[in-house]
Amino acid sequence: MDRRRPRKQAKTTPSTTSEEVSSIEWEFIRMTDQEEDIINRMYRLVGDRWDLIAGRVPGRKPEEIERFWIMRHNKTSLERRS
Repeated sequence: MDRRRPRKQAKTTPSTTSEEVSSIEWEFIRMTDQEEDIINRMYRLVGDRWDLIAGRVPGRKPEEIERFWIMRHNKTSLERRS
């Protein structure tokens, strides 16, 4: 007799308190040339570890830096396609 346990399935409940926001609704974050330079250099060194990068940019939160990065690079990728 073959007694197999039924596979457990992940519970899927619709989340009504989602904090995800479309990037279309984001306000562009302005960075100084120095901040942008630090972000670019750090990204090349550590990748998308926004908390580490934010530690090198005084007064900026990891979320701000990630949002800046996404918006900056989405903008340039859109311009390249045109």
